[in-house]
Amino acid sequence: MKVDEHLAESVLFDGLPQEQLREVAAIASVRRFFRGQTIFVEGGRAEGFYTLVSGRIKVFKLSLAGKEQILHIFGPGEVFGEVPVFAGGRYPAHAEALETVTTLFIPRDAFVDLVRREPSLALNMLGILSQRLRVFTHLIEDLSLKEVPGRLAAYLLYLSDRNGRATVFELDITKGQLASLLGTIPETLSRILTRMNQQGFIVVEGKKIALQDREAMESLAAGEKIM
Repeated sequence: MKVDEHLAESVLFDGLPQEQLREVAAIASVRRFFRGQTIFVEGGRAEGFYTLVSGRIKVFKLSLAGKEQILHIFGPGEVFGEVPVFAGGRYPAHAEALETVTTLFIPRDAFVDLVRREPSLALNMLGILSQRLRVFTHLIEDLSLKEVPGRLAAYLLYLSDRNGRATVFELDITKGQLASLLGTIPETLSRILTRMNQQGFIVVEGKKIALQDREAMESLAAGEKIM
């Protein structure tokens, strides 16, 4: 594996000159995880962070009753576990592989030393953290202010936009995982998908979703009660 080439595809290291990429590659190590394997746990000492080369992982919290709330699902090129990098401390959530994944692990102390020499890395990191803050702000807003149909509509529109405003796309996670991400249960999610299908907003065929009425879905995502 050419580590510097994979780093160049990461959102954190995008735009860095080759010399700096080689410096980061020198401190990075390849770590692989199988489906269902824990990458780190909430409260675990944060000794470094990861950039994802292949596969997908989920970051989640567990309630005292053991209920899982997925915070985010990451794919190739994305960075995770970076929150405690500068502050130190411990990981604020759990991370688990959704499938076989390959990651590059970057140790905190060595990375901080590198940032002191290469300030452009700090600017990239600030951009990532700002983007992550916006994501979690929207998540909190969705979970606290929107009902489940609105959360689901927003997520399906997100998938559509991520695929170039495609009208037909596939769910990138299981329906159980999607229910956790939306803060609901699988039975409720299935009922809402069925109602959306019946009302002509979408067509559901397995994991394939076809947007039939984007305007209605945008209204739902905005919090309007049209179902």
